[in-house]
Amino acid sequence: MNKIFEVPLYAYEASPDQSAPAPVHHKVIVVGAGPVGLAAAIDLAQQGVEVLVLDDNDKVSFGSRAICFAKRPLEILDRLGCGQPMVDKGVLWNKGKVFFDERQVYEFDLQPDSGDQRPAFINLQQYYFEQFLVDRVRELQAQGAPIEIRGRNKVEAVGTHPDHVKLEVETPEGSYTIEADWVIACDGAGSPMRAMMGKDFVGRVFEDNFLIADVIMEADFPSERWFWFDPPFNKGQSALLHKQPDGVWRIDLQLGWDIDKEREKRPENVIPRLKAMLGEDVNFELEWVSIYTFQCRRMEQFRHGRVIFAGDSAHQVSPFGARGANSGVQDTDNLCWKLKLVIDGKAPESLLDSYDQERIHGADENILNSTRSTDFITPKSQMSRILRDAVLDLSEHYDFARPMVNSGRLSVPCVYDGSSLNSADALNGPSQTRPGASCPDAPLGDDFLLPKLAGRFTLLTIDADAPDEIEVDGITVKRLALSVKDDPTLTLKRRYLGDATGAVYLIRPDQHVAARRDTYEENAFRHAVRRATGKE
Repeated sequence: MNKIFEVPLYAYEASPDQSAPAPVHHKVIVVGAGPVGLAAAIDLAQQGVEVLVLDDNDKVSFGSRAICFAKRPLEILDRLGCGQPMVDKGVLWNKGKVFFDERQVYEFDLQPDSGDQRPAFINLQQYYFEQFLVDRVRELQAQGAPIEIRGRNKVEAVGTHPDHVKLEVETPEGSYTIEADWVIACDGAGSPMRAMMGKDFVGRVFEDNFLIADVIMEADFPSERWFWFDPPFNKGQSALLHKQPDGVWRIDLQLGWDIDKEREKRPENVIPRLKAMLGEDVNFELEWVSIYTFQCRRMEQFRHGRVIFAGDSAHQVSPFGARGANSGVQDTDNLCWKLKLVIDGKAPESLLDSYDQERIHGADENILNSTRSTDFITPKSQMSRILRDAVLDLSEHYDFARPMVNSGRLSVPCVYDGSSLNSADALNGPSQTRPGASCPDAPLGDDFLLPKLAGRFTLLTIDADAPDEIEVDGITVKRLALSVKDDPTLTLKRRYLGDATGAVYLIRPDQHVAARRDTYEENAFRHAVRRATGKE
């Protein structure tokens, strides 16, 4: 077993808050030190917001858990200062193969177009992901950033008030009470915070179970995603194979609904299944085994006054498609710049309602795609299975059938179409950069576009004139002036101009497009800034 599971990364230490005569007040408290909670805390701390992270554990997660991290979250992690270590450690992949029985029916490439700094996906065990985030927390602390993480501090009760939240926290040395202006609940799918507030999920639980096995072995499989429908080693079911760092391979095997979960997790039952897949002569060691049930559910609202839910505590999707942790990181990316503006008095508190609007839209999109994947992977009737198998047969020979194959639509960033923060589109430009979309990357000589758009409102001009800076209600918007000549690959033109000769974009701090026009019109962009900050 990897020793990383045994090492406390934020060991318990008594805090002055525990002996204070009255509850100590904090600006923001994040409950949960998983990937989503740590990402939120780092984002806020980088903006100078005082943040405290509480977790009932003091170590990284046991087992690899989430392993597939998509390009968009990696771009967000670059802004948080910890993307490169994850890419360096992770297994980079863009390609996948789909098998039906013993036949490969086709393969795909998730990033056929160059022009992005980050790969389509990396595979990285969640425990490494969390470790790199904790390392970043320590870096920020050394730089004097207002961030603290407390291990073995378990929230036992929550009290909500119009102007603050009160938490009762249990520690090895007893309980204490603290307060916060805002609480972000990132305490996972089983969210005690959600239960304590009497909230629940709505959605579906699917009648199927999957075995996850992390296997340590030497194998010559390429760094690709391999998915099998009805393989000979798991007849009538499905299977998935992914490569991870350190010689660890993730194997998912569909088991069906009516099973004894504890019995199926025993090594004497897992090992024969793996040998049937890998071969009797393959030597391997089990690192971690779990069983999961497909669930596609979410809270009806993510914001409840001054308590805001993010990640698995707010929504759950089935794992095929890598939408869980990836969407959770995008939750915090959406939330933290808005919370910073509200805390600084530069935006009304109602701006936080747009977090609900936009991320529920994202969750519903994920749930829809995940539900469709589940229905395709696990047909619920004989007729559905016949249709599914016919599509697989056709996909071996005909391109038109391949988009109909659904082995898990892989995570892509959500476009906030219809968001109240968007201005009407005033550029006859590419659809992928319409208002609400996250900005795609583009090469700029020895650099890339996205790092130049990080963490603030930006007026991006491409072969167009505009002021170097505008100020709207205390919010400074700085210009980034580019030309298609800056990118000989023409990726910038293709992704941002299309047939237009010039363009002006208003980019939000989370790198989503708020507005775009073919020329700069001051009144229009001032209104766009106000709209993007919840004032119109």
